[in-house]
Amino acid sequence: MAAPLLWQNFKMFVNRYPIVRGMISYSLIWPSGSLIQQTFEGKSWGNYDWWRVLRFSMYGGLFVAPTLYGWVKISSAMWPQTTLRTGIIKAAVETVSYTPAAMTCFYFIMSLLESKTVREAVAEVGKKFVPTYKVALAVWPLVATINFSLIPERNRVPFISACSLCWTCFLAYMKHLEHHEVDTAI
Repeated sequence: MAAPLLWQNFKMFVNRYPIVRGMISYSLIWPSGSLIQQTFEGKSWGNYDWWRVLRFSMYGGLFVAPTLYGWVKISSAMWPQTTLRTGIIKAAVETVSYTPAAMTCFYFIMSLLESKTVREAVAEVGKKFVPTYKVALAVWPLVATINFSLIPERNRVPFISACSLCWTCFLAYMKHLEHHEVDTAI
């Protein structure tokens, strides 16, 4: 009896505060990406790095989802139309503004969450940013154009979070690489 009422209240809350949908999505998808990447490393249930999984969950839900939600709201206010032309414009602006900032924050904040020093975090950003950004240029403009031209605004953050599972696996892979491995990995 209480479960249906609880579910109903949860659905009302999520509909009232759409940012929560993105936060829930990213809190699940980002650690899933970490688990998938660790599986490719050869790990299994008994030896997954669960602290790494937790860091990905926290970062995805508490940082990525809110910043992405903010970007979607700002871009929708600046370009309210849902057309292919508008989608291309938003994707281009996102590619040169949000994407570099998001990748920089990813490497920097995740390094700090690993208890690395600020100097080590800066070094990781310096080593991994350009190779990661090159791959992002091949993926995200198309995904963003679809998101901004075909997907209703209320579903944009969940759509991007679903599309980002593969991207998160790639980021987990890049994050796991040591500095000397980056040049040969891509």
